[in-house]
Amino acid sequence: SKDFTYSTKEIQSPLGIAPMNTPDDQIVISTILRAGLPYHQGFLSYLDNAENAFVSAYRKYKDRLNFDIHIEYIASPRLTDKTLIITDPMLATGSSMELAYEALRTKGHPAHIHVASIIASKQAIEYIQRKMPDDITTVWVAAVDDELDDHSYIVPGLGDAGDLSYGEKE
Repeated sequence: SKDFTYSTKEIQSPLGIAPMNTPDDQIVISTILRAGLPYHQGFLSYLDNAENAFVSAYRKYKDRLNFDIHIEYIASPRLTDKTLIITDPMLATGSSMELAYEALRTKGHPAHIHVASIIASKQAIEYIQRKMPDDITTVWVAAVDDELDDHSYIVPGLGDAGDLSYGEKE
């Protein structure tokens, strides 16, 4: 968020007026359903004037270890010239993030893209750097783990973020 443009505005609090630095950027927070929902809400707690976008991305397994990523749903405001933050707690291979971005591009071309994850694999970061426009993409990640297992889960990672938030899916 240090890259955002800010201006100071007078904000009325219950007890008086306080100067506050607020972002001038038109921000859209997007998340990849369902794992990203709690993380998305956290961003909204700080960027409460942001618009919202949602993309469903899921793994469709061909067999026990091989899968394709499928996008079935997208809801987004116009993105042209806005700052897009795509949130997903786990960035394992980077494929879901790339496909979510490609789906969101149908809604316009953002001025800047921030990819926000809690844990990422080195492989995913390298993938994002190759596949997304490097001149307007920033990756925000709290931890980088070294490997992926046979199922392309981050090791040690946290496991399935959606299952941890909402319970196992059938």
